Amino acid sequence: MYATIRAYQGNSELADALLEKENDVREIIGGIDGFRAYYLVKLAEGTATVSVFDSKEGTDASTAAAAAWLAENMPDMAATPYVTAGEVVLNF
Repeated sequence: MYATIRAYQGNSELADALLEKENDVREIIGGIDGFRAYYLVKLAEGTATVSVFDSKEGTDASTAAAAAWLAENMPDMAATPYVTAGEVVLNF
């Protein structure tokens, strides 16, 4: 399994906006091959998302899909996130 974390610094209102568009987010991210889980986290200092997939290709696709969707649907909130990804070595 692989996970990607996208952190949007200073943009905590993005979490509320994405929550309002839950169906769109489910369709975009959940429709990628190998989808396992998605988490939307509202932080004091911004918003973070965690996407889990069977393969690295899934995490890469989710990052590209998220960026494209935000640019098209929420251009005022489409700040460039800090993105990191890696292999999941323990889960329970």
